[in-house]
Amino acid sequence: MDKRANFGSRLGIVLATAGSAVGLGNVWRFPTMTGENGGAAFILVYVICVLLLGVPCMLNEFIIGRRAQANTARAYAKLANGTPWRFIGYFGVFTGFLISGYYCVVSGWCLQYVFSSVTGGLDGDPAAVQQYFADFSSNPWQPIIWLVVFFLITHFVIVRGVEKGIEKASKLMMPLLFVLLVTIAVASCLLPNASKGISFLFSPDFSKMDSNVLLSALGQAFYSLSLGMGCLCTYASYFSRNIHLTKSAVQIVSIDSIIAILAGLMIFPAVFSVGGDVGAGPSLVFITLPNVFNQAFSAVPFVGHIIALLFYLLLSVAALTSLISLHEVSTAFFHEEFNLSRTKAATIVTVTCSIIGVFCSLSFYNADLSLFGLSLFDLFDFTTGQIFLPLGGFLTCLFLGWYVPKRIVREEFTNQGTLRGRFFSIYLFCVRFICPTCILLIFLHQFGLV
Repeated sequence: MDKRANFGSRLGIVLATAGSAVGLGNVWRFPTMTGENGGAAFILVYVICVLLLGVPCMLNEFIIGRRAQANTARAYAKLANGTPWRFIGYFGVFTGFLISGYYCVVSGWCLQYVFSSVTGGLDGDPAAVQQYFADFSSNPWQPIIWLVVFFLITHFVIVRGVEKGIEKASKLMMPLLFVLLVTIAVASCLLPNASKGISFLFSPDFSKMDSNVLLSALGQAFYSLSLGMGCLCTYASYFSRNIHLTKSAVQIVSIDSIIAILAGLMIFPAVFSVGGDVGAGPSLVFITLPNVFNQAFSAVPFVGHIIALLFYLLLSVAALTSLISLHEVSTAFFHEEFNLSRTKAATIVTVTCSIIGVFCSLSFYNADLSLFGLSLFDLFDFTTGQIFLPLGGFLTCLFLGWYVPKRIVREEFTNQGTLRGRFFSIYLFCVRFICPTCILLIFLHQFGLV
């Protein structure tokens, strides 16, 4: 086995880990949730939830990964000392593996929409654009081609290793993602009546604050930061011992939140400008927005096409940064646990997850590819997002808060006593009490029990 890899710089650590957290959850799910839950009121609660839930849970995975210097499964096993707690790590690897299998389907859609933005496939009236998505997503072969292409791009990055592959790609893609976001957000905010969208985002209507908004914000904070799927734990295993974990977590959470809010600035002013439906739900990105771009920028030839192209390129970059981290979770596992070369381990993950993706994609075409009344795509999405992720995060809080010796947790939190650790008591209190309670509420809310 080769010497274990490490990230080469602090900047690389922040950008790679932020890239893991930043994905379709920020650019697609966050605006969707914001639109469905009243705008600014939701954002306010979301920021509070990120601080109370996101930072401590991110630190949990950082501490476990860096302490063990191993893939997620082995990292938990090292700290579990042969007890059943070790299975949390295997559970995280399994969850990340399944998410990779269906996440690549939506990622492939993003690439298709980049292509369609160039070729004019998204032109036409609203009904035509809606029909375009229905026809494409249910096509038996087109989405499969794009998901395989997306996985091959991911594979190319992964086989080049941690520093030359993941870190180098992150240093390129994260600034690109930010520039694209700012460019489209500025263009959106300059549209007529855009001020209504800006007000929607930043002027809270506290009458909309209810338990549903609170729990939805808690759930979004959890999913947006890639918690519970092994990504952060795996990346932390490549951290050097002198990295300030708390500072890194705050920086990453800040980047993640800023990008989510920029995504709102990119979308809602444009939607309000043409009188669109801000609560359109998941169809907002692939059905509503192409029509918004066509209408909002119709006064200037080709500008709508350019904005649409930039937007779907942005979505593709965001999806790629997340899929790279998901792929690395499984690749590191096969590489270390079965003593395989990195290339062989990555190939196993690419081929297997691509096969899962093919079946998930075909479930839009063939209704027989379903279980328990759900298509395979919806089943994977529901099982991982609403059951596995909350459960993994909940168990990790209990594991680190109550089982792992407090001495070990403090040593990692303070970098072996070289940092003051002023917030350690607050962190430990959150991990032991606040975070498990919040995650339990999220879990129960998914099933309408609270």
